[in-house]
Amino acid sequence: MAAAIVAIGVAAGAGMKAHAAAAADATPLAPGTAAPNFSLPSQEEKPVSLKDYKGKFVVLYFYPKDMTSGCTMEAHNFQRDLPKYDALNAVVLGVSLDTVESHKTFCSKDSLTFKLLADPDHKVIDAYGVPVSTRTTPDGKSMSFAKRDTFLISPDGKVIKTWEVKDIASHSDEILAAITAAKK
Repeated sequence: MAAAIVAIGVAAGAGMKAHAAAAADATPLAPGTAAPNFSLPSQEEKPVSLKDYKGKFVVLYFYPKDMTSGCTMEAHNFQRDLPKYDALNAVVLGVSLDTVESHKTFCSKDSLTFKLLADPDHKVIDAYGVPVSTRTTPDGKSMSFAKRDTFLISPDGKVIKTWEVKDIASHSDEILAAITAAKK
């Protein structure tokens, strides 16, 4: 069985109060639920869709913000483990509230070779029920941040495992173990 991982990280964007209020009390998709398809632009400015990975495992990881300490650690761990994902026929993708331009900078600065997808309009965040919080910056601007959640999607398009990520350092290892177990 082929396995692909799509890590979709979701980061912050300003001016999303209506979406943030709606998503703050969101309930993430439960295992057994059909994973909603999506199409979002990558840092390469090309659309990437869930349906592109039909027949493979997909991991969507949502994260708060490009180039912050925890999100950088998480991305570096996925990058470090790309050979392991490749061995499982897996692909890593990231999605965030950040813009394509922010993703370009993050990927360039941190030598990330997997795709990051821009979701500033909350299309995927809302579809997957990822909670969003809003904070006011010291200069008075409003910033929205998606919660750090991950979804493992089966080759037939169903959510088979979810994580509310608490241990960033071991998260990629947890995902790899879950894919290995799911393939048995």
